[in-house]
Amino acid sequence: MIGLAALAIGYVLSQFYRSFLAVLTPALTTELGATKAELSMASGAWFVVFALMQFVVGVSLDRYGPRRTAAFLLTVCGGGGALMFALAPTPGTIILAMALNGAGCSAVLMASVFIFAKSFSAGRLTILISWLVAFGTLGNVVGSAPMAAAAEAFGWRSVMGGLAFFTILTGIAIHFLVRDPEAAGVPEREAGLGFKGYRELLSLRVLWPILPLTALNYAPAAGIRGLWAGPYLSDVYNADALMIGQATLFMALAMSAGGLVYGPLDVFFRTRKWVAVGGNFIGLMAIAFVAITPVSSIVTTTTAFVVIGLCGASYGLLMAHGRAFVPAHLTGRGVTLLNFFSVGGAGVMQFLTGGVVSVSTVPGDPVAAYQTLFVFYAALIALSLAIYLACKDAPPEVERARTD
Repeated sequence: MIGLAALAIGYVLSQFYRSFLAVLTPALTTELGATKAELSMASGAWFVVFALMQFVVGVSLDRYGPRRTAAFLLTVCGGGGALMFALAPTPGTIILAMALNGAGCSAVLMASVFIFAKSFSAGRLTILISWLVAFGTLGNVVGSAPMAAAAEAFGWRSVMGGLAFFTILTGIAIHFLVRDPEAAGVPEREAGLGFKGYRELLSLRVLWPILPLTALNYAPAAGIRGLWAGPYLSDVYNADALMIGQATLFMALAMSAGGLVYGPLDVFFRTRKWVAVGGNFIGLMAIAFVAITPVSSIVTTTTAFVVIGLCGASYGLLMAHGRAFVPAHLTGRGVTLLNFFSVGGAGVMQFLTGGVVSVSTVPGDPVAAYQTLFVFYAALIALSLAIYLACKDAPPEVERARTD
């Protein structure tokens, strides 16, 4: 259990690093001359590198185990990326630092999910993943108002330097405290060797309708919380860094609570599919509200952001849904493939939304670009939900019967 605690702290750091840029927007713009497009690229680089690393992580989990995989990446790449950020002289260095840090954070959650999948019953998987994600989302909380206050008091470079040191310590703790689970079923080295296992997974048509929503359900919450809340609240409501920190704090708390709420619902309602449909539909309505009413009040907008954060926390549910159809000998690659779509979708959306905002910006009208942004989010969530309706359900009791 103490090893899982170390991995959970690593996941808190992962959530922090993917979301803290929003509150540093004013400082990075002033001190380094970073533009919105460059900050969007930096945030997107974190997500895209994180996502691409899932293929390496999946093979490593099955071959070398979660302890060595997570410890090495978090210590070397996670800590190294944070240190590079602290010393960054240009926006380009910020982008490189975020990419390196994304690689470093790419294994901590999947290492935990791998241990859960190998050590606990299938019916408990949604709760375990959702609650871990809920705990990890405290990193979102730290990356909001507390990060804004710390940067104001000590300077963002000093804060990032301290975080780099703490990240390295966490990686070392993972190395010494985590215990790899006993291999179950078919020996990992004899099944689905290398990247060929992903070909087998992608041939499973039962996964196809699940993948679009897996790729996009988290993207609006991650994009708004981690990137666009800062510029939007600043440009439309003239909010300062502390006010942005407060608004993103409430959204971060909602994202954390969302994991706790989603966790037991599939067992309670005896369905994963329809819990995901209902939750994401409510989130879609909140995004549509902001798109239709882009200027109301900062309280109303923050409330909508809270709903988006709460409903966008269906990651654990969708991971368990997809995992139900993954062969046992491809557990590591299966969970990392699903995670690739989840984080990769969020990363690609960071790049795409940067282009959407740039193209739709109207001089003298700070609202037009953000309204287009929210319409874009709403349209993609609606499309992915429509595709998801064609998927096969996998209630916990059905999966348990299938795997017993």
